Amino acid sequence: MKKKIAILNGDGIGPEVTRQSIQVLNAVAERFGHTFDYREALIGADAIDKTGTALPSETIDICLDCDAVLFGAVGHPKYDNDPTAKVRPEQGILGIRKALQLFANIRPVTTYPTLQHLCPIKPKNMEGVDFVIFRELTGGIYFGKKQTAEDGSSASDECSYTKEEIERISHLAFQYAQKRRKKLTLVDKANVLDTSRLWRKTVQQVANEYTDVKVDYMFVDNAAMQIILNPKQFDVVLTENMFGDIISDEASVLSGSLGMLPSASLGNKTALFEPIHGSYPQAAGKDIANPTGSVLSAAMMLDHFGMKQEAAVVRDAVEWTLENNFVTKDIDPVNFYFTSTIGELLCDYVIGKIPGSIKKENIELRKSTII
Repeated sequence: MKKKIAILNGDGIGPEVTRQSIQVLNAVAERFGHTFDYREALIGADAIDKTGTALPSETIDICLDCDAVLFGAVGHPKYDNDPTAKVRPEQGILGIRKALQLFANIRPVTTYPTLQHLCPIKPKNMEGVDFVIFRELTGGIYFGKKQTAEDGSSASDECSYTKEEIERISHLAFQYAQKRRKKLTLVDKANVLDTSRLWRKTVQQVANEYTDVKVDYMFVDNAAMQIILNPKQFDVVLTENMFGDIISDEASVLSGSLGMLPSASLGNKTALFEPIHGSYPQAAGKDIANPTGSVLSAAMMLDHFGMKQEAAVVRDAVEWTLENNFVTKDIDPVNFYFTSTIGELLCDYVIGKIPGSIKKENIELRKSTII
């Protein structure tokens, strides 16, 4: 099978983690006889520096011409610390979501026994945690009308949703729940917000088409608590844009590191796959970033292509590295391996070079050659 993949490296650690994902995809191609054609394009602060805009039109064209997009991260301190900046890196990712009509962001929350010591939750509450967050991605407060008074004394951000926007992601979430444990939780703030009341009413109507799925409703403040108190109760979580942004980052602590979680953004055109972490500029260029979230995002891309076996092998490779304590600095600050080393180990596993047992002393810090 041949697929064209747009590569949006972005800023900070984006290029480093994406590089490992590309190498893993190349290993998949070698083992399973596929061809992946990569086309790089600019986005974020890197694009601003080179073109003056966070999302050049050429980038949109390249993405639309590809079968999928692999995205790194955007963001830079010089813009974070300048609230007056007219052009910002984040406009790039918001713009590409709008241009590709990526209305559904899917974020699986998976836990690993070997990383439970990093989670602040009691181990007994972590057993069996496995849920997926469906976050609406192109509506709500992030895309609503924004206004600041000329004297700077007040500002407003409009939150707006239509029934159609809610219906399309709700159907996806219900269909996904049917393939899992048949439970869906809508997270909203219907006791206060009109938009949330529209969400609740619409989801209740859509639920009539999926009678095999049990539906419950939870206010977002309670959901934030329940994710910590009893995360195993969730299966599929459906919510609007800003709530989904916040609770998915909160849920990342369950896995042990923000660098572990992948995501897929789906819509009417080309799908986009990205780790949920930010650009982490403090680690850029140091070869210490965790590439797992990006690699697992690539696995979700393989699923999207219908390459189920290939995706399973990539996930097996990730679990193998974790089980053997081949981890990056965010997971083990003392006995850690470099980003590139983890990438090479994952590739070796995918291709089949990893023997049944290995000696860690034979793996150099910057090289995964196994002797």
